[in-house]
Amino acid sequence: MYISENLEKIKMKKLKLHWKILIGMLIGVLFGFVMLQFTDGKSFVQNWIEPIGVIFVRMLKLIAVPLIVASLIKGILDLKDISKFKSMGIKTIFLYVSTTIIAITIGLTIVNIVKPGEGISEETITQLKETYASSDKIQERISEAGNQQSKGPLQFVVDMVPDNAVKAMGDNKSMLQVIFFSIFLGICMLLVPARRVEPLKNFFDALNEVVLKMVDLIMLFAPIAVMALLATVIVTANDADVLLALLRYAGVVIGGLLLMVVFYLILVSLYTKKSPFWFLQQMAPAQLLAFSTSSSAATLPVTMERVEEHIGVDKEVSSFVLPVGATINMDGTSLYQAVASVFIMQVLWPEGLNFSNQLIIVLTALMASIGSAAVPGAGMVMLVIVLDAIGFPKELLPIGLALIFAVDRPLDMMRTTINVTGDACVAMVVAKSEGKLGNPDVKNWDGHLEK
Repeated sequence: MYISENLEKIKMKKLKLHWKILIGMLIGVLFGFVMLQFTDGKSFVQNWIEPIGVIFVRMLKLIAVPLIVASLIKGILDLKDISKFKSMGIKTIFLYVSTTIIAITIGLTIVNIVKPGEGISEETITQLKETYASSDKIQERISEAGNQQSKGPLQFVVDMVPDNAVKAMGDNKSMLQVIFFSIFLGICMLLVPARRVEPLKNFFDALNEVVLKMVDLIMLFAPIAVMALLATVIVTANDADVLLALLRYAGVVIGGLLLMVVFYLILVSLYTKKSPFWFLQQMAPAQLLAFSTSSSAATLPVTMERVEEHIGVDKEVSSFVLPVGATINMDGTSLYQAVASVFIMQVLWPEGLNFSNQLIIVLTALMASIGSAAVPGAGMVMLVIVLDAIGFPKELLPIGLALIFAVDRPLDMMRTTINVTGDACVAMVVAKSEGKLGNPDVKNWDGHLEK
C-alpha cells in the first residue's frame, strides 16, 4: 500500500512534456556555448551530437505521409456527407488566406514605422556582401525562384495533382499531392456502398491508431533530440558582430511574430471561448519542436496529436485542416517576407518604397505562400519572388539576400513556430464552427498496456 501510494505521488510530480523539452533546449544552448570554447568543440558536436537530432527529425518525417493519408481518409469517411467536407474546406481556405493577409499587413506596418534599414552602416553592408553575396545557398535560392516564376501562375495547381501516387508518397516535398490523392480516395470511398469498403476503412482506422502511437513513442526522445538540435545551431551560428548589426531588423520580425501570436490568442479566446493560456500550454510541445526543427512538415505529426488529443478537435477537422495548413499556411513566413523586402529596399533601393509596391508585396507574398510551399528553403525563395515582382534591381538581389542571410536561421525557427500555432488556431476555429470541438482525450504511449 505504502509503495503504491509513493509511486502514484511520483507519477503526479512527473514533468510535463513541454517542460522537459524546454530543459533540453536550455541544456543544448549551454552545451553549444561550452563546446565553442574548445578547439575541436564544433567538430565534436557536428560528428557526435548533431546525428541524434537528425535521426529524430527523420523519424518524424518518416511517419508524416502515413499519418496524413490515414487520418485524412478516416476524417472524410467519418463525415459521411460530401457537403460537410465542402463547407469545412471553404472555411479552412478562407481563414488561411485571411490570417496570411493579416500577417503581411502587420509586418508592413511595423517595418514602415520602425525603419530598421536606416540603421545599417556602409561597413556592415560591405561585410555582409563579402561574406554572403557569392554564397552557394543564396545563388541556389535565386535559381530556384527563377524556376518557380518560369512555370506560370497556375503551376502550383498543376503540381497538386500527382501522376504517380506512390512516388508522391515517397517524397515529403510532395505533401499537396499526397493530400489531393487522400481526399480523392476518401471521397470515392464515400460514393461506394459502405459494406464494400469496410475492410479498407478498417485498414486506415488501424493505420491511424498505430501511427499516432508511433508519435507518442518518438516524442519520448524529444528532449534529448531538441538538445542536440539547439547545440548544433549554436556551434554553427554566424559572426556575433554581424548579428548585433542586424538586431533592429530581427527585432522587427520578432515583434511582428509576437503580434500574430496575440492575434491568435484573441481569436481563440473570443470565438472558441477557450483560455488562451490553456491553448499555449497544450500546444507548447509542438511549438518548441517547430522552433528546434524549423520544419512545419516534420512537426505535423506532433501538431495533429496535440490538437486532437490535448485540445479536443475532432479528427474529421484536424485531418484536413492541419495537413493543408502545414503545406500552404505560412503566416510567419509571409510576415517575414513583408519585413525583409521593405528592409532590403530601405538599405539598397529607397526609391522603390511607395504604396503601389507595398500593395504588390501583399499580393505576391500571399500567392507565393501557396505556390512555393513545398520548395526547399521556401522563405528565401519566396522573398526573391516578392522582390522581383516589385521591380527590385537584379544586380542588387544577391546583396539584398546577403543582408538578411546571417539571421535567417534563428528567424526561420521563430516563423515556423508561428506557422504551426496558426494552423492549430484555424483548426480550433473551424472545429468550433462545425460543432466538432469537444473535450480532450489524452492517450499515453503505454495506455494500451495499462488496460
